[in-house]
Amino acid sequence: MNLAIDPASIKGFMPYDEGRALFEIALTLPEAGFPVIEIGTYCGKSALYIGSACKLRRNTLFAIDHHRGSEENQPGWEHHDPETWDDEAEAMDTLPFLRRTLNKADLERSVIPVVGDSNTVAKHWFSPISMLFIDGGHGEEPAHLDYRAWTGKIEQGGILAIHDVFPDPNDGGRPPFEIYQKAMASGLFEEINCVGSLRILQKL
Repeated sequence: MNLAIDPASIKGFMPYDEGRALFEIALTLPEAGFPVIEIGTYCGKSALYIGSACKLRRNTLFAIDHHRGSEENQPGWEHHDPETWDDEAEAMDTLPFLRRTLNKADLERSVIPVVGDSNTVAKHWFSPISMLFIDGGHGEEPAHLDYRAWTGKIEQGGILAIHDVFPDPNDGGRPPFEIYQKAMASGLFEEINCVGSLRILQKL
């Protein structure tokens, strides 16, 4: 794997082995095929991995995020980064960090930022998708809404990847694990890889 910039230079919580797994699965997608959707981009660490593979395969990653931060990123929470706070907006704004990442990695033509709520975007998205990566809000409502809004758009044989899946509740929040369980119980997906907290499933 040859990335244009060091992933460690990007804010975010994507371990290298999980990022590499995303890169490798995105490389298996049909060349110049249906687009890839990422929900929850933050500053672009996972977009670097997936987008770099998309660039090689002549595919496009649409990176959806409202860029105001998830629950755990807000002031007073463990994962808040003061550098992402916009005093004028009185809210977080991670979009400039993402744009910087894409520019440095020469991915501005392969990764298209979509600024907004993923479920609103889903209502107006009519193309099939080749891969869906869910790493947005980890609260119960946003995680389940992302699952319901987007999984039906994955083409047959396409990929569903879910981040922060922790079977042990002591390790992390439950909603990503719950939507992973929902996908497996649906009979529509089979698990093809597990790396750290990342689960990679294929649509049957």
